[in-house]
Amino acid sequence: MTGTPLQLFNSLTRQLETFEPVHPGEARLYSCGPTVYNYPHIGNMRAYVFADVLGRTLSWKGYALTHVVNITDVGHLTDDADAGEDKLEKAAAERAQSIWDIAKHYTEAYWADVKALNIRGPMKAGKPDPAHWSIATDYVPQMIEFAKSIADKHCYELDSGLYFDVSTVADYGRLARAKTEDGEGRIEAVEGKRNAADFAIWRKTPPGETRQMEWDSPWGRGAPGWHLECSVMGEALLGFPFDIHTGGIDHREIHHPNEIAQNQARCCTNGLDDPLASGARIWMHNNFLVERSGKMSKSAGEFLRLPLLAEKGYHPLAYRLMCLQAHYRSELEFSWDGLGAALTRLKRMVLAAERFADADEGGDPRHPRLAPFLDRFDAAMSDDLNTPLALTAFEEALAAKKIDPAARRAAIAEMDSILGLGLLDLTRADLRLRPKDAELDEDDVEDALERRRDARAARDFSRSDAIREELAAKGVEVMDGDPLGWEWKLG
Repeated sequence: MTGTPLQLFNSLTRQLETFEPVHPGEARLYSCGPTVYNYPHIGNMRAYVFADVLGRTLSWKGYALTHVVNITDVGHLTDDADAGEDKLEKAAAERAQSIWDIAKHYTEAYWADVKALNIRGPMKAGKPDPAHWSIATDYVPQMIEFAKSIADKHCYELDSGLYFDVSTVADYGRLARAKTEDGEGRIEAVEGKRNAADFAIWRKTPPGETRQMEWDSPWGRGAPGWHLECSVMGEALLGFPFDIHTGGIDHREIHHPNEIAQNQARCCTNGLDDPLASGARIWMHNNFLVERSGKMSKSAGEFLRLPLLAEKGYHPLAYRLMCLQAHYRSELEFSWDGLGAALTRLKRMVLAAERFADADEGGDPRHPRLAPFLDRFDAAMSDDLNTPLALTAFEEALAAKKIDPAARRAAIAEMDSILGLGLLDLTRADLRLRPKDAELDEDDVEDALERRRDARAARDFSRSDAIREELAAKGVEVMDGDPLGWEWKLG
């Protein structure tokens, strides 16, 4: 493939590795998607921005990309360690709604956030779509067959369901670095289960109860376990082994080790010295988005959602840029000031791009004066997706002077195909969102500003100040001397 060899950090081996596809010329990528029992918060969406940038990088490097993102609409319990209620069943009972309607509503809300963040997916009408959204309930028959294929050697049955015995595979927990003094996977006896880490493959519906989502199986009527779903859809859509599996760092401790154990059992492999035995060559995890007030948790009721940012006047792509400003493996702290700074940075990019956005397409992105920026950008992205450094090269290319506009447009378009900011399509008007509680719309503001400019031209400063105060009282800040030339903003 072209450019600098792509180096990615493998959570399984804890080291940087050169990407070498399992299937020459292809990149097969699986990303753990949302459990659609509630709206996604902005911390959830960081994982999909990261996975999108990874997929865009693989495409840019010339690989034919297949990217699977699952939608979990059954089987995910309120405790990731296999305890509690099914999240969808619980939500349906609390709201007295059909579980299918709840799943549909929150799936569409998630897809709306995906679209707002310019994450590639099926809603991008008319454009190539490397992403495949897999719905868990569409694969229940395959889940039952998968479970049957591993049950005899790796599972045992209890009154509550079919459980996977983690002692039947070597190196269980290596991904999470779960170790005891003798170096083996941590095993503790608990009532009912053979080992504390054993997990449900199939959960039986308790006697006398009826679930909204349940199916017949060799182990009784019930529903699949959450961990089983990803193994089954990964194999069905990508084949074992595939190239890369992504998810949030929280999946590294329980969900992904359990998924790996199932993959080992299914493929009759033992030990993880060869990462391919895990089902994927490389496992990648993004770090958390941290919000100090505690409003990142869905259990708090009102939590930080992408539409809330827009209601407060922050364009969703400012949040995407905020994510790109930190390395995906670094913790990222959210603050309104930080989001405001990202929006200002995005505005500067839009202003710079305006100068050549209408230039002819088809320019040479490898223009002699642009090639060094592209080379530095490529080197940064090839170094485990170093987006903060790549952004620097991108902005320097934006600021470069006396270069053919068509060539500069082509170079910016090429780099932005990875960053996903849609910079050549953004306008000032797009970034000037009206907060939900704003009393004026944009036409009202522009009319007031025109009257104020006339007053200033006539040296009627009292009238000019009065208009300024009138706007300020309604949440509009007039920015005289604004270096960005934005003139005003909604507070």
